[in-house]
Amino acid sequence: MKRRIKKEHVNLRFNILIIIVYFIGIVLLVRLFDLQMIHGQEYRETSNTRLSRESTLQSARGEILDRSGNVLATTYTTFNLELYKTKSDDETLNKCILNLVNLLIKYEAEYPDNFPIDNDKKYKIEGEELEKWLENYDLEKDATEEEVINYFIDKYEISNTEWEDIRKILAIRYEITTKGYSSTKSLEISTDVPRDVVAQISEKNFDYPGITISTDTQRTYGNGSLASHILGYIGRITEKELEATDYKYEKSDYVGKTGIEYLFEDYLRGKDGKEEIEMSVDGTVTGSSVTEDAIQGSNVVLTIDAALQEVAEKALAQNIDDIKNGKFQEKCDAEGGSVVVLDVKTGEVLALASNPGYDPNSWVGGISSSDYKKIQEQNALFNSAISGTYAPGSIFKMVTAIAGLENGKITPKEKINDTGVYRRFTDYQPVCWLWTQSRRGHGYINVSQAIQRSCNYFFYETGYRVGIDEIIKYGTYFGLGKKTGIELPSETSGTLSSPKVAEELGDNWSTGKVLSSAIGQSYNAFSPLQIAKYIAMVANGGEKIKPTIIKTILNADGTETSKSEIQKYVNKKLNIEDDDGEDLDISKKSIQAVREGMKSVALEQGGTAYSTFKDFGIELGGKTGSAEAPGGKVNAWFVGFAPYDDPEICVVVMVENGWHGNYTAQVVKEIIAEYFGMNINSDEIQEDNSAETYTESIN
Repeated sequence: MKRRIKKEHVNLRFNILIIIVYFIGIVLLVRLFDLQMIHGQEYRETSNTRLSRESTLQSARGEILDRSGNVLATTYTTFNLELYKTKSDDETLNKCILNLVNLLIKYEAEYPDNFPIDNDKKYKIEGEELEKWLENYDLEKDATEEEVINYFIDKYEISNTEWEDIRKILAIRYEITTKGYSSTKSLEISTDVPRDVVAQISEKNFDYPGITISTDTQRTYGNGSLASHILGYIGRITEKELEATDYKYEKSDYVGKTGIEYLFEDYLRGKDGKEEIEMSVDGTVTGSSVTEDAIQGSNVVLTIDAALQEVAEKALAQNIDDIKNGKFQEKCDAEGGSVVVLDVKTGEVLALASNPGYDPNSWVGGISSSDYKKIQEQNALFNSAISGTYAPGSIFKMVTAIAGLENGKITPKEKINDTGVYRRFTDYQPVCWLWTQSRRGHGYINVSQAIQRSCNYFFYETGYRVGIDEIIKYGTYFGLGKKTGIELPSETSGTLSSPKVAEELGDNWSTGKVLSSAIGQSYNAFSPLQIAKYIAMVANGGEKIKPTIIKTILNADGTETSKSEIQKYVNKKLNIEDDDGEDLDISKKSIQAVREGMKSVALEQGGTAYSTFKDFGIELGGKTGSAEAPGGKVNAWFVGFAPYDDPEICVVVMVENGWHGNYTAQVVKEIIAEYFGMNINSDEIQEDNSAETYTESIN
C-alpha cells in the first residue's frame, strides 16, 4: 500500500524552492549593478587600455642529415623586432624610435633607411625620380634638401634639435609612412637581431612602446656548397606556388625550390603554432600565452656519406683543373663533370656530385641579382649527374659483351681477329681506334681482352651477331634509357639507341647504326647515375638494384616513416612508376668474363688505367671511355668497382671535354681510398706512356 504525502508538506517544499530562486536572482542583480554602475567606468578604462592580438609561432624546418647523422641543412632561431601602432602621441613615438635605433647601432644590427636624403643632407635620388617623389608629397619641384627636411620634421612633429637624432627618427617614420602599420599589422624594423638587443628591450619594455620581439627560423647549410645539387635550396613562395598548394602558406613563407628541399617539402615544412599577445594601449606588452604549439618538420636522413661526398667533390674539381692545366699530357678545356658512388648491393647513393656547384646559403633571406646572374652564367644549378645525358662510348661495351655471351653468339674463350678495318659490309666499313693511330688492329683477342683494350672491331662483330634487339634488351635490363626513380627532381630518361628513336628523329635506321650502337655511340646518351646503376649491376653479378638517396624520415613525434609510404609519396610527386621489368638471370660465367676484362684495365700492364692503380693496394675493376660529343668536344669517362672479389661500391666519373677517360681515373682512386680508409698521395699523377689512349667517333 503506497504512502500518501500530506498536502501541507508539498506546499512547504515549493515555497522553499521559490525563496532560493529569488535569492539567487537578487544576488545576480546586485553583482550586475556593481559591475555596470558602481565600477563600470573603472572596468571600461581597464578594458580600453588593453589590446590583444594573435601572432604566428614559426615552426622549425626539419633537418637534412647524412647517413651517420651529420647535419647538412638545419634551422636556427632568429629574433626580429616589429613595431605596432599604439595610442601614443608623436613625441612618445619619436622617443621610442630614437631609443631603438641607437640600440640597434650599438650592436651593429640593421634597420630600414629609405629616406631619400642622406646623413650629409644630400638627395639620394635625382632627375625624374626626384621630381616624382617631391610631387607625391606636394612639394615644389625645386625644393631644397633643407626645405624637405623641415617639411618632414613638421609632419612628424620631431622636437629634437640634433641632425643626427633627427635623421634616425626620419628613417623609421618614413618607413611607417611608405609601408604602413596598425595595432594588428606590424612593421618589420630589424631581423636576426643580437640577443643583447632582445635582452635590453625585454628588460626596459617601457622605453620601447609598440615594439615586440618575434621569433623566426632561418635555414642554414653549414657545409656551404657541399652536396648542393642534392640538398637544393629554399626561397620565398611565389603566387603560382601559393595557388598550386592546398597547404596554408603565407606570402612571406619560404619553400623548397630544388633538390631534397623541394621534393620533401611536405615533410620538412612542419606546422606553425599560435600565440596570443596582450599589450596596453601605450604599446607595452603585458603578457602572452601559446594557444597552439608549433610542430617541427620531419628530419630527412640521406644515404650519402658527408666525408665521401666532400672527397668526391674536391677530387672532381681538382681533376677538372688538372686537365685544363695539362697536368696529364695536354691541355683540354674541361667544362665540368659528375661523380656517382653507389653501394652495389643496396643501390644506396653514397656520394653524388655535379661540377660546378653553388652555395644554397645564397638564397637565405633572398639572393642578390649579381649572385644569381653568376650562378646562371656558370650553369651551376644544373645537376649533370642526374639531368645530363652523354654518349657513353667504350663503357657501354660490357652491355654488348653480356648480350653476346648470354645469346651464345660469342664465348669467353673465342677470339676474334681485329684487322683494324671492319670489312663485313661494302658500304660501311668502320675502323678500330687503334687503326687511326698505327694502321693496325689488335689481332686475335677474346672478350676479356677486348674490354681491356677497348677494341671497337670486336664489338662491331659482336653487335652484328646479336642484333640491335638484344642490345636493347640487355641495355634496358641494366637501366639504360629510363629513369632510375631516384628521389630527386629533374631526372632524365636518357636515350637507348634503337630504330624507334631513329624514326622519332626522322632518320633512317641502318646496319651502321647497329655497329655504332654496339660501341656506345649512335643515339646512346645516358646520365652518370644510369651508368652507375649499370656498373653496380655488373659488379654485383647482374642483380637488379634501385638507386636511392633516402635512408629514412624521422618525424617530430619520434616515429619513422615507412619505406612504402616514402616510395608512394615520391612516385606521386615525380609521376613515376616502379620498375617491373623481367629478370634476365644473367649467368655468372658471362659476368665473370666481363669483370676479368675490367680488372685488367686497372691492374695489368697496358691497361688504360694501369698507371693510376698499379700500386694501389686494393684490387678493382674499371673501364675508361672517351666519346666524341657535339662541337668537337670529347667527354671522358671512368667507371670502376671495388674490391674486385666481393664488390661493395662502384664509382662513375664523367668530365665534359675531359678528352681521355684515363685522365679521370685519379678521381675514382681517391674516392675508393677514402671509402676503405686508405692513405694515398693524390699529387703523384703521371701519364702512362705504355697505355694507349683513344677516342670513339660518332658514326
